[in-house]
Amino acid sequence: MDKKYKLTKTIKEYAGVTLYQIEALKDFGDVEKGEKGGFIEKEDNLSQDGDAWVSGDARVSGDAWVYGSVRVSGGARVYGDARVYGELKLIGGYFYHTKEKSEEIEKVEIDEDYELLCKEPKLGEVEEE
Repeated sequence: MDKKYKLTKTIKEYAGVTLYQIEALKDFGDVEKGEKGGFIEKEDNLSQDGDAWVSGDARVSGDAWVYGSVRVSGGARVYGDARVYGELKLIGGYFYHTKEKSEEIEKVEIDEDYELLCKEPKLGEVEEE
């Protein structure tokens, strides 16, 4: 299988985790070869198949996996055990999946077999670069 992106040497440290900026290796969807994307922890976070892409300052880490035609952009953060797929466009907020319940989390039903949990940052939770 031909890879659609690679991890670059441009990194960001976030919560003790090293995230790597991605770069497109070929044209797909509306992404052009050579285009720099957002940041992921490892190749397991973003599928090499389909049109899924992470751009801007968006970050995907942990055991999260983005695939299908999903676009993660802006300041969106996808982490934990989240599986994000389909035609979604995540532009901002924190998206993760966990078995624990929290009153701070809003459940967004994707379909009857899957749910995505979204937590908007509170004042004082905004991260500094």
